[in-house]
Amino acid sequence: MGPSVAPSFEAIERLASSRDADVLHRPVVDPRYIRGRGAQSNRSGRFETNQREVFDDGWSADPVLPFETVEHVERARSIITRNSSPDLHFERSITPYRGCAHGCSYCYARPTHAYLGHSAGIDFERDIYVKTNAVELLRRELSRARYRPKLLAIGTNTDAYQPLERKHKIMRGLLKVLLETRHPVAITTKSALVIRDLDLLTQLAKDNLVSVAISVTSMDRKLSRWMEPRASAPAKRLEAIRLLCEAGIPTHVLAAPMIPAINDMELERILEAAASQGAVGANFIMLRLPGEVKDIFREWLLRYYPNKVSHVLNLIREVRGGRENDPRFGTRMRGQGAYAVIMEQRFERVVERLGLSKQPPVLRTDLFCAPEIESNQLSLF
Repeated sequence: MGPSVAPSFEAIERLASSRDADVLHRPVVDPRYIRGRGAQSNRSGRFETNQREVFDDGWSADPVLPFETVEHVERARSIITRNSSPDLHFERSITPYRGCAHGCSYCYARPTHAYLGHSAGIDFERDIYVKTNAVELLRRELSRARYRPKLLAIGTNTDAYQPLERKHKIMRGLLKVLLETRHPVAITTKSALVIRDLDLLTQLAKDNLVSVAISVTSMDRKLSRWMEPRASAPAKRLEAIRLLCEAGIPTHVLAAPMIPAINDMELERILEAAASQGAVGANFIMLRLPGEVKDIFREWLLRYYPNKVSHVLNLIREVRGGRENDPRFGTRMRGQGAYAVIMEQRFERVVERLGLSKQPPVLRTDLFCAPEIESNQLSLF
């Protein structure tokens, strides 16, 4: 089914009597003015005193938001963040950018933009915060006497290889510091831009200090463009997997998120395509819709799949215990119920058949050497 500006009459009639009827009454931006954006609206963040909604009052010929990305320079106070989630294979991570221009309608990081006074909708894709001092902060934090090396994950919140990385090259700077200090790093991205840093990644891989996970959500170029409008095309991501593997870099494929009745039927196809390019491992994550994401994703469904809105959301609730989101550790990645069990069984069968690992490689931490920091303080001796 192709995209449509307005839902069909049959879809409206079905939604009118469902629990998702409220999605029809939320104003969205005219699709003609948000080419390359995943969100369909731009309501104010939940912490704002005044709420705004974009609509055409008839007085302006162009009442909508500009397409261009807006850069915000951020001088961060720290760069390494810590988590204690048992669902994740890492305790430390780095996020060089806040907001993401890839524009994935389902992105679970969207609600964090409210803390910056922005909308989780179009603002999240348009107003990007660039941590320009990320490299110097990393060097400083790694040089602390009490620092002990553990795996650093990059790209688990917003993508470090999003379009602005071409200009700012923050990720490349971070990799140079990690190579200098022999520090392990795991990278997750859906951008073929990762190949730009193949020289650094290859050197890290020689000492078992790096792994890469490439996220592939669909093999259908059109569906991928609808879901992730400014991310690399599926063919480019598969090419990135091939080039990384040929360079000796352990590379996994991440089929995420799997969306019921939208792309879940592609699970085997995604893993098979990645394995054919040399991927050594695989994983998948079921869709969850925290905070504002549930409304943004509903609006996306209404635009592209108006006849499937209720069906898709009902399946999501089935996987999430009757809600759109289940934040509990142990179930938030895979879901629960019969549908989730079937997905897990399909995954287990295909990884066994293809000989793919379900766990990321264990990287070395014993090679770490703290970086030298220039200091203006005079020595006592």
